[in-house]
Amino acid sequence: MRILLADDHDIVRHGLADMIARQPGWEVCAEARGGKEAVAQAAALKPDVAVVDMNMPDLDGLAVTREIRVASPATEILVFTMDDSEDLAAAVLAAGGRGYLLKSAAARLIVTAIRTVAAHRPFFPPGVTDEMRSVLEHAATHAAAPPLLSPREREVVKLLAEGGSRREIAQRLGIAERTVKAHQESAMQKTGERSVAGLTRYALRNRIIER
Repeated sequence: MRILLADDHDIVRHGLADMIARQPGWEVCAEARGGKEAVAQAAALKPDVAVVDMNMPDLDGLAVTREIRVASPATEILVFTMDDSEDLAAAVLAAGGRGYLLKSAAARLIVTAIRTVAAHRPFFPPGVTDEMRSVLEHAATHAAAPPLLSPREREVVKLLAEGGSRREIAQRLGIAERTVKAHQESAMQKTGERSVAGLTRYALRNRIIER
């Protein structure tokens, strides 16, 4: 298996490369310090898997993912990040990635994550809820992005999580109470949550509100 590593921190790349080198039949075919370099390497070398840092100079991980998907369609992409939000998982899939791995879990999960995406299966951190995992895995399998909350849905979820009633939210946003209900129900369907308490937990996990 040929693997491209893209991360602007030398120590991170070297650590990943050492772990990968211990796997029989695996090799790091290229390393990139920036987004544009990663895309160019992917286009030239057509690696089996690209491990792409979310935050790099010149292009972020999502932009790199989109461009690699065009330059080397057979390359599976694993985004490497410190952000554990479910919104990011959806954004990764929307960009064409197969999964994402938290940097805090890299030492114990990088081999499993690479092996999983190389087999064309989605990989997400253990902390992703069962409901969201089901949505994300379905989307990844069918090469389609899961639905993200619209700006208005996020606004309604935020106000619900902060304790607002539908009537209060309707008055605050200048919309009908039935419209608030429709946004709430849509958000619940998209997130897999079944109650305001569930939406509140979602809002906390995804930093829509602060603890």
